[in-house]
Amino acid sequence: MGLIWSRVADGTAANEEEALPPRWSMQVAPNGRTFFIDHEARRTTWIDPRNGRASPMPNQTRRVEDDLGPLPEGWEERVHTDGRVFYIDHNTRTTQWEDPRLSNPNIAGQAVPYSRDYKQKYEYFKSHIRKPTNVPNKFEIRIRRTSILEDSYRIISSVTKTDLLKTKLWVEFEGETGLDYGGLAREWFYLLSKEMFNPYYGLFEYSAMDNYTLQINNGSGLCNEEHLSYFKFIGRIAGMAVYHGKLLDAFFIRPFYKMMLQKPIDLKDMESVDTEYYNSLMWIKENDPRILELTFCLDEDVFGQKSQHELKPGGANIDVTNENKDEYIKLVIEWRFVARVKDQMTAFLDGFGSIIPLNLIKIFDEHELELLMCGIQNIDVKDWRENTLYKGDYHMNHIIIQWFWRAVLSFSNEMRSRLLQFVTGTSRVPMNGFKELYGSNGPQMFTIEKWGTPNNFPRAHTCFNRLDLPPYEGYLQLKDKLIKAIEGSQGFAGVD
Repeated sequence: MGLIWSRVADGTAANEEEALPPRWSMQVAPNGRTFFIDHEARRTTWIDPRNGRASPMPNQTRRVEDDLGPLPEGWEERVHTDGRVFYIDHNTRTTQWEDPRLSNPNIAGQAVPYSRDYKQKYEYFKSHIRKPTNVPNKFEIRIRRTSILEDSYRIISSVTKTDLLKTKLWVEFEGETGLDYGGLAREWFYLLSKEMFNPYYGLFEYSAMDNYTLQINNGSGLCNEEHLSYFKFIGRIAGMAVYHGKLLDAFFIRPFYKMMLQKPIDLKDMESVDTEYYNSLMWIKENDPRILELTFCLDEDVFGQKSQHELKPGGANIDVTNENKDEYIKLVIEWRFVARVKDQMTAFLDGFGSIIPLNLIKIFDEHELELLMCGIQNIDVKDWRENTLYKGDYHMNHIIIQWFWRAVLSFSNEMRSRLLQFVTGTSRVPMNGFKELYGSNGPQMFTIEKWGTPNNFPRAHTCFNRLDLPPYEGYLQLKDKLIKAIEGSQGFAGVD
């Protein structure tokens, strides 16, 4: 029996089933694709003699396992005779190769807002960064993956002439054969970021709002006696990342960036960090606080050690009233974000300023500084696809490329980030999207090149933002190989 499937907008599948003509039979090829045998003519063909259509490519029949959701109303998905998927818009009576769900931000990710103002600021910033003189042409960093934080701290902190850190970074991981043409340096920043900002070490902690936005841990000194030295080291790494055009794998609370810019922090900044605290202060601002019997003194709990902090001299004996509540709110915010982490922030800025002049970053606002240091977190697949180059026999509508983007579309944002990190060495996207990706020699678009056989796993060249993608025989095979390559990608086995 032969089955022909057509997946339509309501997610159902239709099939035709009828007997083959006399002296015809049907078999399945090793790659899973159905072929037909004409015993009278002694030949084989992919064309189904019952309807004149080619049999579908393997794994292109039913793919509900992707769970991409239904097509937009009035759309239908069909398989071309060469196995490629195309889409019919019955509303306009047109066809296209692109999956219309790429335009759905809930599936493909939010579109990247282009900022001409930021681009101009960034170009000014880059043109005013001082280039080092009288230094070697590269700075070698030899580290162990298992001790990346300790090794990096020892190497970077020991440098007294910081201009050395502005030369080309040549990273080598112990026991690996990869040569660094830019990709290993990006991977180093990525992996080191994950260690430096790991709350396990007690230097940073998550904000009260989520488990990914970071803030300085005001009790860091209780976790590490050398914490200020580490904050200076982290500042250097952050400055090096900005100088070399790399991105940190971390996001900080908004007041952190404002402190870097030496801008005042206000009540609105509290809302995105600790909603409960913000609501409490807003209630005080809008009501008579005397009913709460507050004073200019706050209780603090650091790792179980309770203490009291006076917001001003004699604060324990000063009641909060309608007349002084604005001062109280201002002092609470100053203490919450600035005063209790002043030493740590000073050390961080000391390290950052040794690489990047602090007055130079003041051309940015706090939102732009976040993008400069950390890039964009959410990945827009449509923007990614539109800014990708293809090499070899591949092109945008090649069936292998169709399968690739379908797999990416099915990934969570986390898995998309891991794929991006696998190919480019960083999980972040530049401010103005994929068109501004950089490689070892400047701007370098994301590239997919045909390579190898279906038995190979995809491989990456991070210095060139290039993915070598074998011509797999089916969609599920491609997706499985791609996921396994991503999950087992740590460590370079060739020239990258």
